[in-house]
Amino acid sequence: MKLTYYGQSTLEIVVDGKTLLFDPFITGNPLAKDVDVNTLKPDFILVSHGHGDHVGDLVDIAKRTGAKVICIAEIANWLGNQGVENVHGMNIGGAFNFDFGRVKMVNAIHSSALPDGSNGGNPAGFVVYGGSKTVYFAGDTALTYDMKLLEDENIDWALLPIGDNYTMGADDAIKAAAFVNCKNIVGIHYDSFPVIKINKDEVAEKFLKAGLNLKLPAIGESIEL
Repeated sequence: MKLTYYGQSTLEIVVDGKTLLFDPFITGNPLAKDVDVNTLKPDFILVSHGHGDHVGDLVDIAKRTGAKVICIAEIANWLGNQGVENVHGMNIGGAFNFDFGRVKMVNAIHSSALPDGSNGGNPAGFVVYGGSKTVYFAGDTALTYDMKLLEDENIDWALLPIGDNYTMGADDAIKAAAFVNCKNIVGIHYDSFPVIKINKDEVAEKFLKAGLNLKLPAIGESIEL
């Protein structure tokens, strides 16, 4: 299973030959200025919530590629109004089997409204079961005790926000890793804006002291999960 990071919470994971793109926000992200969004050709797009720094390129990519968008029901309805037809709406606690594996939509503590002010429904995270691995994409979230519900899911990798201010920061992400019983972490949602800029060395040291394997891939870098 390969993960490629594009900044903020935007990343791709290849699962059994299918490419899953999460929270596409590239053209508006100054850190991703060297990424050509037109080279991205996902089979599926998973959307955690409606904020612009998570759906900025969603409609364009979905229309260009025909990728199936997996998202909460309210965003699915909004996408239909944007002319995006290949959409699979879900809601918190529900799961569904796709041809690459199973996806469960789980709780996130945040807010959600779409760029035009439309209702974005509830924010969410995803647990993806596929390719002999289980990956938890937390989305934008505060630390929540609901994460303890995932401790028996045998999560191999947890993708956790660490930028603070809008989401949990590094200290709470370390607690989240314990809640979901996962030692392999990819940090997301940091450095894109001044208020979420982190000291990478300091954060890495905190995770190391907690006995956790933290990965902070560069923009465009791929790692094996």
